[in-house]
Amino acid sequence: MINVATDAIGVSFPVRLQPRAKKCAVTGVFNGALKAAVTAAPEAGKANKALVALLAKCFGVPKSAVEVVAGHTSRDKRVRIASSSPQQLAERIQGFGGSQS
Repeated sequence: MINVATDAIGVSFPVRLQPRAKKCAVTGVFNGALKAAVTAAPEAGKANKALVALLAKCFGVPKSAVEVVAGHTSRDKRVRIASSSPQQLAERIQGFGGSQS
């Protein structure tokens, strides 16, 4: 299960990022965080930009609505997605968790 926090502006949740992967994809859940892989290298913010683009595409929101709020230089990050319907977005995020560990 992903540790999602909902407020009036949107949702925030932890992400475990794997840079330099073979493809960009959300790959499951790792210790309560959404696990994602990007092909970009972890230098000069490239992996963070790729993560923002991946999450925007997965959740159908503009890139401007997705922000890495903590862990800019770490594999463990906190991401915020602004949404007019945060509860629905939280449910979609939990859907990526399924029964994986």
